[in-house]
Amino acid sequence: MPNMTRVAVRTAVDHPLWPALKNAVAALRPLQAKDGSIEPTGHPSARALVVEITSAITGLAPLFPHDEAYLDAVVADFERWSADDFGRPDFLDSLVAFRPEESRRDGLEHLVVFPMTTQNGNPNRNVEAVLLRVVWPQWLAELEAERYDNAMFVPITFVDFTDGYDTDSAVLFPETVAVREVPTFTWGAIFCDREAARFRRVGAAAARTLGLELPPEAQELVESQQLAQDAFVLWDLIHDRSHMRGHMPFDPFMIKQRMPFWMYALEELRCDLTAFREAVTLAGEGVSTAGLVQYAVIFDRLFRFPVTGGRVRNYDGLGGQLLFAYLHRAGVLEWADNRLTVDWDRITAAVLGLFDEVDLLYREGVDRSKVGHWLAGYALVAKYVPPNPGSVWAKGPAGLPMDGSPKALVDAVLPDEFPLSMFYEALNRRLRDVIASTRGITADSSATGPGADSERAEAS
Repeated sequence: MPNMTRVAVRTAVDHPLWPALKNAVAALRPLQAKDGSIEPTGHPSARALVVEITSAITGLAPLFPHDEAYLDAVVADFERWSADDFGRPDFLDSLVAFRPEESRRDGLEHLVVFPMTTQNGNPNRNVEAVLLRVVWPQWLAELEAERYDNAMFVPITFVDFTDGYDTDSAVLFPETVAVREVPTFTWGAIFCDREAARFRRVGAAAARTLGLELPPEAQELVESQQLAQDAFVLWDLIHDRSHMRGHMPFDPFMIKQRMPFWMYALEELRCDLTAFREAVTLAGEGVSTAGLVQYAVIFDRLFRFPVTGGRVRNYDGLGGQLLFAYLHRAGVLEWADNRLTVDWDRITAAVLGLFDEVDLLYREGVDRSKVGHWLAGYALVAKYVPPNPGSVWAKGPAGLPMDGSPKALVDAVLPDEFPLSMFYEALNRRLRDVIASTRGITADSSATGPGADSERAEAS
């Protein structure tokens, strides 16, 4: 890469080549098919745009000396893609060269350009460009080094982005990039600013809608972007490593398998409850952020997850439904007179009680068959969350095609196997606009944006 003169700018987002790069990426987007390829009629325009993209990357590269190998490789990948007539893009070389986990330094910026999907965002492999900043405060670095080793974890915030991230996506994962073969993944990045801003807006709206009185610490968390980001980076650190730890060591990250969706719900909830349990321990040792993690887990799981997204095998939503139902059954939550009350003195012990039940399911699962484990997972969820009245699974083994393949059992699962309760149906109507308003949200977005305003008007 040629030695370019540095432009005196505070950050790459102020460089005139950044909007040029964004514009070229935006112009390339409509030329791409779902798999990222481009039809011959679009090749002349695409070639010109690739020249603009690579020129902008080359011009911006001196601002990112720590990414020199990656930026060289991504320019080469773009040039090869153009020379090969824009078939399905293959950016394996540049993906392997991008190693953000090797320089986890607070405030370090990266320029990332890949043909990729964005999880919970754009399902097509469009070229995307994103400027991001690493979040790695000293207190988090010490906890990771001393107690929660997770060498692949990279917490980040948005600086700016193209259309694929003007969505609900809050992650940058290497498995979303278009490549010819799957490499060994060495990092995973999560946008804590989007998580925190989304949590704050929805949490505040839910509390108003439900008439919920928040403890002072929880109220401060909802009001402060910095406190919320701190809570989410600690939550994510522990959650992420928990997928590889526990009683089922061979494939704990079960999203890789074709299983009934409640098994994914239980896995994600297990990792969240593990983070909650560790936060209780850390809070007892004086780690102030750990108390905030507990509120963040409870609020996001109870108020945002169940009413976010569609109802087709919504495993994150089901995990939130299970937590609410468990706490309600335990008498820790009470919904009466159009108000939600919480026994804050008892909620920690109750959440840990659900962790114990999920943990026992996993521990005993080591001795079960795969199908037996699915049945046990279903029984645990159905113990608290009523199944769909038309469910075949609710009839148990006698009503299921037990003599066929496991696929037949998965196919028997209803799209909405565990429907929302009347409480959540009502909450969904009240928060729908608020949740929609969090699309593309960042730390710079108002925590009381248009969604909150519409919710307030409806509540009145």
